[in-house]
Amino acid sequence: MTQVLRSVVTGVGGYLPDEIVTNDDLAKIVDTSDEWIVERTGIRRRHRVAADQAVSDLAAEAARKALEAAGRKPEDVDLIIVATTTPDLTFPAAATIVQRKLGCPVGTAFDLQAVCSGFVYALSVADGFVARGRAKCALVIGAETMTRLMDWTDRGTCVLFGDGAGAVVLEPQTGEGTTTDRGLLGFALRADGTKQDLLFVDGGVSTGQIGHLRMQGNQVFRHAVVNISEAIFAAAKDAGVEVGEVDWFIPHQANQRILEGVARRVGIDESKVVTTVSEHANTSAASIPLAWYQAVQDGRIKPGQLLLLEAMGGGLTWGACVVRF
Repeated sequence: MTQVLRSVVTGVGGYLPDEIVTNDDLAKIVDTSDEWIVERTGIRRRHRVAADQAVSDLAAEAARKALEAAGRKPEDVDLIIVATTTPDLTFPAAATIVQRKLGCPVGTAFDLQAVCSGFVYALSVADGFVARGRAKCALVIGAETMTRLMDWTDRGTCVLFGDGAGAVVLEPQTGEGTTTDRGLLGFALRADGTKQDLLFVDGGVSTGQIGHLRMQGNQVFRHAVVNISEAIFAAAKDAGVEVGEVDWFIPHQANQRILEGVARRVGIDESKVVTTVSEHANTSAASIPLAWYQAVQDGRIKPGQLLLLEAMGGGLTWGACVVRF
């Protein structure tokens, strides 16, 4: 049997800001209600960053927990990738700020921007380092302060998002090149720039304004269910497994209806779906690792199990990953 180097997840961490914003809280500032939000999205509450918190603060806290779980220290880290849409500054990269805050040595550190798909994209990029022997201890972090992009007069978007961060530690381990190996086994990454108007922020550095998130919800829903399903089957094929073999499905936590629609379409039983959207709302690139962390903490996800991750975000970007934890 040919031996191969695999990128293995050895630790998972997460962090949520202290402030909780309920649907009833939002009903005081915009024309909505708890019933309306829950019926359409499944969301009941979300976390919001404090005024003095930056996305690097959230990312660093999640990273510390992931490193602890992996039995590693900041001085072991030689690669940091932060998937984020909401960095502290235009530059430097949030990853380099996290590197400084953690006290990591000189290494490789950069940000990746694929919005809600960012964590899946970042895992694939990190795999190119770790599985080729170019990194020995990588931090892959999804971190967002999405509430700072909200138009608080738009009830169709401001109720959907929250803030948080999740992280994993990736380390190289030798496998036998089979689907029983631990590690990242398969990917499918997609993008379609012609669908930009369905989900975007109407501002940026070059426009001279920060802007707010804008979305055509019904169109995003339709594209999400169809396109994510295709990517899931493609990632499973790349990994050499069947979707039915998956122990746990960890989708991007955008909307309960999308989660259920995708699970039905690909034939995954709802009992295998890890959902946190009711408590966290949509934390963009942070949502998958946050859900992963919660399911590890409560004992559902165990080493050796086969996991399926998927996400879709602005761009449009989307993708899926198969990993044996």
